Amino acid sequence: MSMTPRKRARTMRGAQYGVLLLVAAVLALTADWGEIRRAFFDVEVAKAQFPEIITTALVNTVIYTGLGFAFGLALGLLLALMKLSSVPPNRWLATVYIEFFRGVPALLVFIALGYGVPLAFQVRVDKLVTVMLALGLVGAAYMAETIRAGIQAVPKGQVEAARSLGMSHGRAMISIVIPQAFRIVLPPLANELILLTKDSSLVYVLGLALEEQELSKFGKDALNDYRSLTPILVAGLCYLIITIPLGHLVRRLEAKAARAK
Repeated sequence: MSMTPRKRARTMRGAQYGVLLLVAAVLALTADWGEIRRAFFDVEVAKAQFPEIITTALVNTVIYTGLGFAFGLALGLLLALMKLSSVPPNRWLATVYIEFFRGVPALLVFIALGYGVPLAFQVRVDKLVTVMLALGLVGAAYMAETIRAGIQAVPKGQVEAARSLGMSHGRAMISIVIPQAFRIVLPPLANELILLTKDSSLVYVLGLALEEQELSKFGKDALNDYRSLTPILVAGLCYLIITIPLGHLVRRLEAKAARAK
């Protein structure tokens, strides 16, 4: 006798739980827990990371991310407006920029700005400026498309109503369209902030002094010093201190946007 869809679904769930329990049991019985504890959960090594991992590495990660996001957001807004421009060269330039920086790995951008530009133009660029530009240039390409979609999602009647009140097109965009567009795109922009937080780990290619290190570089150096993976685990937990609240913020913004529809 064939099973009903409900019984079939219940059977499938039971099978999945059974497989998960079997895998967990095999891992629990075969794993060397003493070695795992030594490698990942060495309390003394973890204690040795504080307070520097918070006061230096975590703070630097937040600073690098904040600078890159601020620059990328400003540039992304400009690119979005250029992409929507009625002037063809503006659209072409914005399109070329977006396609280029979305296709090039962020690591290459860091290397180009950190070593290529100073070598080619014989200039010395401050490291904070380099990080801001590298993160911002890459982030702007993604944020531009997000902002453009948000602007296009604002009903055209909003602009028409503003123009009927005597506003210029530019004034209507600044006062009416862009504020509404940002309310629409806040969740994806917050996601982009999370991605930039993780991309900030690429700053290691610039060569960092101890007081300039971010979380990944700090954890990697500590790993070499202690021959333990515990510093990497601690650095990962510090990343979660940043990304989990941001993820919670994204979910709240998405829920708020859904209720507003």
